[in-house]
Amino acid sequence: MKVREILVTSALPYANGDIHLGHLVEYIQTDIWVRAMKAQGHQVTYVCADDAHGTAIMLKAEDNGVTPEAQIANVKAAHEADFAKFLIDFDNYHSTHSEENKHFSELIYRRLNSAGHISTKDVEQLFDPEKKLFLADRFVKGTCPECGAEDQYGDNCEVCGTTYNATELKDPRSTLSGATPVLKTSKHYFFDLPEFEQFLQDWTRSTDRLQPSIANKLQEWFDSGLASWDISRDAPYFGFQIPDTPSDEPDKYFYVWLDAPVGYMASFKNLCDKRAGTDKALDFDRYWAQENENKTEVYHFIGKDIVYFHALFWPAMLAGSELRTPTGVFAHGFLMVNGEKMSKSRGTFIKADTYAQHLQPEYLRYYFASKLSDKVEDINLDLEDFMQKVNSDLVGKVVNIASRSAGFLVKKYDGKLSETCAEPALLEDITKTGDDIAAAYENREFSRAMRLIMQCADKANEYIDTKKPWSLAKEEGTEQEVQDVCSVAINIFRQLMVYLAPVLPELTENSKGFLNLDDLSFASRSEWLLGHQINKFKPLMQRIEKTSIDAMVDDSKASLAAAETTKDDSKKGDDKAKDKKADAKSADNADAGDYIGIEDFAKVEMKVAKVLACNHVEGADKLLQFTLDVGEDKTRNVFSGIRKFYEPEQLQGKKVICVTNLAPRKMKFGISEGMILSSGDPKTGLTVITLPDAAAVGDTLA
Repeated sequence: MKVREILVTSALPYANGDIHLGHLVEYIQTDIWVRAMKAQGHQVTYVCADDAHGTAIMLKAEDNGVTPEAQIANVKAAHEADFAKFLIDFDNYHSTHSEENKHFSELIYRRLNSAGHISTKDVEQLFDPEKKLFLADRFVKGTCPECGAEDQYGDNCEVCGTTYNATELKDPRSTLSGATPVLKTSKHYFFDLPEFEQFLQDWTRSTDRLQPSIANKLQEWFDSGLASWDISRDAPYFGFQIPDTPSDEPDKYFYVWLDAPVGYMASFKNLCDKRAGTDKALDFDRYWAQENENKTEVYHFIGKDIVYFHALFWPAMLAGSELRTPTGVFAHGFLMVNGEKMSKSRGTFIKADTYAQHLQPEYLRYYFASKLSDKVEDINLDLEDFMQKVNSDLVGKVVNIASRSAGFLVKKYDGKLSETCAEPALLEDITKTGDDIAAAYENREFSRAMRLIMQCADKANEYIDTKKPWSLAKEEGTEQEVQDVCSVAINIFRQLMVYLAPVLPELTENSKGFLNLDDLSFASRSEWLLGHQINKFKPLMQRIEKTSIDAMVDDSKASLAAAETTKDDSKKGDDKAKDKKADAKSADNADAGDYIGIEDFAKVEMKVAKVLACNHVEGADKLLQFTLDVGEDKTRNVFSGIRKFYEPEQLQGKKVICVTNLAPRKMKFGISEGMILSSGDPKTGLTVITLPDAAAVGDTLA
């Protein structure tokens, strides 16, 4: 077997908040893959870091009365502690606020600049005269320029869905100070992304580079036309200064999304320096030099909401600076809890630390593994199903094999297994299944791997139930048969530990003591335990009790409620502005809203509508105009701010959901008589919710 040299990363958590279960989907997925590939004999290195730059961190530190450096150090320590609880085994965990990251950010920028890929132009922005800083869209609120809705952020209206520039808001105000911002112009630096369009078209369609659904989604950006990317921010800003700018120019800083992915390289370089001169030494250039692209492999595991940065900006930056590009970028979906978005008010916005105080982290690792596939799908943590699945699969099936067999062997045979295998065909079948399990792990089809493993566990339990060693033990002259049956069962349990090791490393390690083995590597599955001595069985895993889940949920409510009471009402906009999703860096964010009553929901009338016509709106670069049949005597005219995500013909004839009891609003281009429902982020991509052909036009959604 050829030993592959693989570098693996997870997205960098933002250094202004706690790790929660939504984040853990990614880190657990990555850790399982890394462990599985290592178990199969490959050389795999797993690095990560805290994403430590940006206005949000600067402001968070200010709120906490500490320096940004102290803020990110405190958060990094908390992040590392949380990851350790969930057995995430990084080879190195670093920070983007590091000398290595500064070096590579400047190197990439200078190479891009020398090659003519950097340009400048003046940009007009809103400026907070009290805070003395330019305001990103998320730090501005005002009245929507389209529908007149108040208290809307500076990038899109949550009422009518229109996207716009912050400078278009009416009556704008800073969420940081409450001051009325003023327009101010400054020079910004841009990376010429359109120059790399053909390269990116080819790169995103390369075999196995991206999941097909991601490649298809990125095609929409190509269809809309790539735009130059603003990579600079004005002072004050916590980050790295852009080098080689004119001496008479105010300080300019790299936008956080330029140096964030560079953090992968920086963390790896930091590890290379740590291991220099040891038998685990690593060669940085072997993984990142362009000429070595086919010798080593680099994979990024990320959330689907940051694909744009990892599959367009990042490879273009690397190619433009003559560095290698990733072998693959693997995206995953978001986490739902009990079928809904994580919610603070329901106690389902669960921090990693809160979970670990009540439940074993390996329970969650197994449950996520049973849900994860190679698809970009949201996964649901159903707490009732979670309890039942862990109790049934891990306790009732896997551990039960050892517990019900070991007692006979220790009591009657001093823990010694039979010298020969009584069921070679059964054991051979389970051994061969390992090939399919290994392939499922490598292809990130973890749910398939778990199904195959549980099928093996079922075979073992069926075998034990059929042979009934507890009955045989009561009969005369059956001593050898009892030993044989229990020995077969222990061998299968050993195989299951080999197969589950990437998911349950702690259980596997504890099982080594019981099995009296030092090696549970993947290759060891071919060596059956014959005449082998095992130790006395000790409980390996406890059942989940509902009281523990209830206590975790209650603690989540209590801790987050306590945090809310410490916030001044005037800072609520600031808190939302600093939310990680608002910085396009979240894998999963919580719904902090309160419950609404049924009477509130009942006020919203949603009907099945058919798109009779869909057209561009002359003079409006954000709107599409719809003519809808909603089952009434006349059609309805609706404007929707989704033009950059769809061509009209894509929606022609589709059945969509229309909110029909909104008050008609007069717009520059006509009267809009409803709202079409979409999902997603207005910045990175909206998807119109369409219905099957069987849905009857005019039906009310209930």
